[in-house]
Amino acid sequence: MVSCSKIGRLLAIILLGSTISAGGVLAADKGNPEAKRIVSVGGTITEILYDLGAQDRIVARDSTSFYPADANSKPDVGYMRQLSAEGILGQKPDLILMEEGSGPPPVLEILKASEVPMVVIPTPPKADKIGQKIRDVGAAVGLSDKAEALAKKTEDGLKAVAADVTKISGGKKKVLFVLSISNGRLMAGGADTEAGAIIEMAGGVNAAPTINGYKPLSDEAVIAAAPDVILSMSRGDHSITPEQMFALPSMQTTPAAANKALVSMDGLLLLGFGPRTPEAARALAAKIYPGAIN
Repeated sequence: MVSCSKIGRLLAIILLGSTISAGGVLAADKGNPEAKRIVSVGGTITEILYDLGAQDRIVARDSTSFYPADANSKPDVGYMRQLSAEGILGQKPDLILMEEGSGPPPVLEILKASEVPMVVIPTPPKADKIGQKIRDVGAAVGLSDKAEALAKKTEDGLKAVAADVTKISGGKKKVLFVLSISNGRLMAGGADTEAGAIIEMAGGVNAAPTINGYKPLSDEAVIAAAPDVILSMSRGDHSITPEQMFALPSMQTTPAAANKALVSMDGLLLLGFGPRTPEAARALAAKIYPGAIN
């Protein structure tokens, strides 16, 4: 347990300038194989813990951890990029397990200094790294054997999807992932993103390969991209209706608008890059190429 006075001292250290860089990733701890009070930060990490049968060891989770549905019954420590050290340490964890990119950095420094074991799991947007993510989570909680089996099942599923996608005929479709719309401008997923990777896994071509990360596209760039299909998330603030999408001037001349081709999927399923990614890639391929894949 970490006392309030110790948290206060740690906060003072941070205010004096002891921080890590915004892009920094804490070196992975060895975890706590015997952990009984895990705070899980990151929807995919929570999902993996459930798949490993460790759900009863989770005492709290972040707001992105809403699958499976039972996870919603756990205390919520906030959004993974806006965490509170007090909120996490107040759960008296014996392990903090979080996805890379969680923060903010000053909070991570407090958690690191608290001496509670903490593991930061790398989450590169690459299909061939998903198995390692599962193995890393398993190793952190002493369930490496179960994690190996789950990782192997996931990797086999990805190989099966890849094999089926190669059989799709008729040319690849260009797919534009739209994260959001603000003032008529699209925020799109470019290279080195989960969105771009899942589009490729599903046999499509990312229509915005010249940008890196998730960035706004000019109207001219959207017109030049000429997407055949628009891909978006179906939850919350990121939900976009066909009426909203295809009313945009930049969309008027696109093949996607002509065919009203908008695909919406659950964001965690689509971009989580965890055990359900083979399912997500197959479902997306079936929506992009109706009747070509089961």
